[in-house]
Amino acid sequence: MKEKSQLFRDILLGSHNIDVSKYDDSFLIKSFQKRISETHCNSTEEYLAFLGQNKSEGDVLVKSLHISYSEFFRNPLAFSLLERIILPSLILKKRNEIRIWSAACASGQEAYSLAILMEELKSGDNVKPCYRIFATDCDELQINEAREGKYADAALNNLTLKRVKQWFTEQDETYTIKPELKEYIDFSVFDLFDEQLLCPPGCIFGDFDLVLCSNLLFYYKDEYRKSILERIGKCMKSGGYLVTGEVERDILLCHNFREVFPQSAIFQKM
Repeated sequence: MKEKSQLFRDILLGSHNIDVSKYDDSFLIKSFQKRISETHCNSTEEYLAFLGQNKSEGDVLVKSLHISYSEFFRNPLAFSLLERIILPSLILKKRNEIRIWSAACASGQEAYSLAILMEELKSGDNVKPCYRIFATDCDELQINEAREGKYADAALNNLTLKRVKQWFTEQDETYTIKPELKEYIDFSVFDLFDEQLLCPPGCIFGDFDLVLCSNLLFYYKDEYRKSILERIGKCMKSGGYLVTGEVERDILLCHNFREVFPQSAIFQKM
């Protein structure tokens, strides 16, 4: 597998000047196999020849590596714990602004889910929270979609009818986030591998109480996972929480994080 993925990397670097060395070998192989099928090539060799001769195919392939996918309330256990334990505890402890970072936010569902929780906690009997959500992705098209906040009916499967009625307006089977839910969210383009900036420029200094970086780490080699986690760790407030995807739990346990609740994929840095 390693030899084959290295061959793919060499072709992309030589023919297209595109470096994909940070991606995990198995993820690269799966991505290439998918493109082989979609281009109707009969073999790896035929596809490599096709790739070497077509710049547009290189662009399509690289775009396919930028996995941008999100859902509202995607991890039910994590969001239940955020709603019932973690966010209320932060509200009780904080006298100033609660700062949240949705890293790799794709088209915004995660950030809006967090805003819904915070607004619902505002309307309860708790201390009224002041908060700001910084939502970032390296894909400008995704960020533009997130800012627009328009979703098809199928995207709302994880939302209760009450939440849909309260936070969306519906027109022609398209559901649009209401402006008041966008008020405390700052969407921006940000690359987690940016060597010039440690954290999103809009947040100025990081100091996050909560960071969500879900279903991203497993696409990369271990040294790049470590780089992302070190960056996030430096941006977190002492005692802050990091939420990842359920399939990434073992990665965090190997990088100096402890899981706060069993099987939750919610961590604090040790």
